[in-house]
Amino acid sequence: MRCSLVDPVLVAGALTRAMGSIVSVESVTALSGGAASATYAVDALRGGLHWPLILQSSATARVSEAGDILGMTKATQARLQMLAHAHGLPVAEVIAALVSGDGLGDGFIMARIDGESLAPRYLRGASYAAARAALTRQCATALAALHRIPLAAFDGIELPGGSGEAQRARMYDSYRRFGIDSPVFDLAFAWLAERLPDTPATVLVHGDFRSGNFIVGAEGLRAVLDWELAHFGDGLEDLAWLCVNAWRFGNWQAPVGGFGQREALYTAYEAAGGAPVDRAMAHVWEVYGTLRWGMSCVQLVDDHLSGRVPSVERAAIGRRIAEVELDLLHLLKFGSI
Repeated sequence: MRCSLVDPVLVAGALTRAMGSIVSVESVTALSGGAASATYAVDALRGGLHWPLILQSSATARVSEAGDILGMTKATQARLQMLAHAHGLPVAEVIAALVSGDGLGDGFIMARIDGESLAPRYLRGASYAAARAALTRQCATALAALHRIPLAAFDGIELPGGSGEAQRARMYDSYRRFGIDSPVFDLAFAWLAERLPDTPATVLVHGDFRSGNFIVGAEGLRAVLDWELAHFGDGLEDLAWLCVNAWRFGNWQAPVGGFGQREALYTAYEAAGGAPVDRAMAHVWEVYGTLRWGMSCVQLVDDHLSGRVPSVERAAIGRRIAEVELDLLHLLKFGSI
């Protein structure tokens, strides 16, 4: 067995409990670690056959200036992924939600889906040309399916939510608590206050639906990852977040995730059963999404500067605040970027 921070025997025990039959684990290999999650590749054996899986568990949660944990528990994420999978969305099937007796903390085990998750590779590689051509329609179809799930289906799952204006107001309060002053951020907050709707949440929003959170194969989208930021809100938020410049990874002329065009996304979303897209309001949400990414940069660099999470990576991301300011000015002046 390869060295791991997670005991393979415990993982085997959790899988055996969940499946009701003996499962052995050959190795557990750390893949990545974040502020709120740790991800491991699990190579298991079931019935003598190789069974590739993924274990996600909670790491040290990132905490906001208000003291709020950013993101949801893994138990809640597992329930969301189960529900999304049951409704036919491209998402990894959850095999086992961990319980206290498993000795592995808050987490879950899901199917491992082959494919590419590094966005620059599938956005530029010649072997992914067909995937890029299909991704706009596939993303639109996935979002339409997600947004059609009745809110009643999520009863018993505790999630945040609120109107666009309520989200903006909470983000502005966080901005003020950091004690920084960015004239561009000030302008964007004021501009959004006049335009974001103050109407009740209507759908489940993935919250981080973008390039970098997909598994892509030669044929296109295979799975949507990272449901930790899901909340109740406006479906336009997901559509707009996919178009934020940061998630194009240099392919700025393809505003939809670095691979497509906005109008094609909106048309495909409507054709797949999504609500009619108000193009002007989609732009408002794209401004919101750009500002939201800027606030994420602020939070991450503050994690480093405060000493909570010393990290060269977070310090470097903090330098991208200037990029966000340029994007916001361009969006406000010209209407798109």
